[in-house]
Amino acid sequence: MANNIKALRLKDPFGLNNIEVTEIEDPGQPGPGEIRVKIKASSLNFHDYGVASGFIPTDDGRIPMSDGAGVVEAIGEGVQEFSVGDKVVSTFFPQWLSGPAPVGDFSNTPGDGIDGYAREVVVKPTEFFTHQPSGYSHAESATLTTAGLTAWRALVVDGQIKPGNSVLVLGSGGVSVFACQLAKSLGATVYATSSSNEKLDRYKQLGADHLINYKEDPEWGKTVRKLTGGRGVDHVIEVGGPGTLPQSINAVAIAGHIALIGVLTGSEGQVPTAKLMAKQARLQGLIVGSRDNQKDFVRALETNGIKPVVDKVFALEDLADAFRYEETGQHFGKICLEF
Repeated sequence: MANNIKALRLKDPFGLNNIEVTEIEDPGQPGPGEIRVKIKASSLNFHDYGVASGFIPTDDGRIPMSDGAGVVEAIGEGVQEFSVGDKVVSTFFPQWLSGPAPVGDFSNTPGDGIDGYAREVVVKPTEFFTHQPSGYSHAESATLTTAGLTAWRALVVDGQIKPGNSVLVLGSGGVSVFACQLAKSLGATVYATSSSNEKLDRYKQLGADHLINYKEDPEWGKTVRKLTGGRGVDHVIEVGGPGTLPQSINAVAIAGHIALIGVLTGSEGQVPTAKLMAKQARLQGLIVGSRDNQKDFVRALETNGIKPVVDKVFALEDLADAFRYEETGQHFGKICLEF
């Protein structure tokens, strides 16, 4: 076995021009309760972009990327859940196995508080991975760790979605596109917003029922309420944050559910609290989900046949270019890395 493997490191001063392609020591054989995984793919999230570009603080030399998918090369003593040759995908919060969230920070999240998956091989305890869905490519599986599981938790775990519900998805990033696919598979009506008519056409192909260009219609929350006969939607996938939350509160039904997932418009701002209270709506902040949530999600994907939308694939060493493409906002769905 080679002594060194390829990896990427973030160097201080942080920024996309300072992502270093380097070699690190091979992690060797797994110990008790560990598996050795050959990483084959990752996918880009806004969180990864924040870490790499320097506005989410991390340590000098950090290996980025929260999502990793690959193949088990060796298992340590006592490992029963995995076998050599199994296709696996990483978990975002390795210490959060089940139940309500016990974490409120990213100190144990790969690619942020600890080294991530922009490297060829890792040796980790088994809880850092679950099985991939059968029939998925490594790149497709890599979209599940962060974006896919967030959409699943928002709609299924927290939202308790039912057939006949209505769901509003904002923009065309990984979480929103996944949420549209999941909502349609579960018998819901989907309302989708984007600033691009071309992307709205893509949403139509995925089964979205109502399409709104938010640049042409800045009062899209009222429009959604009109389209629902004044009732509002049962679930809002809120990825914008303070800049979009007032419209999401306009759009949500009385006693509806807003899943607060993203801060694309900033980390704080004005919230119309009286209107939220009058709506008696539930505003639920969430960050991804537990390992058990991920295992349930994988089983669901094997049943419903959903495949994630992968917009574009880059090589590992082209991570900076992949982030620059993410910056343009041209993508629909997920941007992936393949090693």
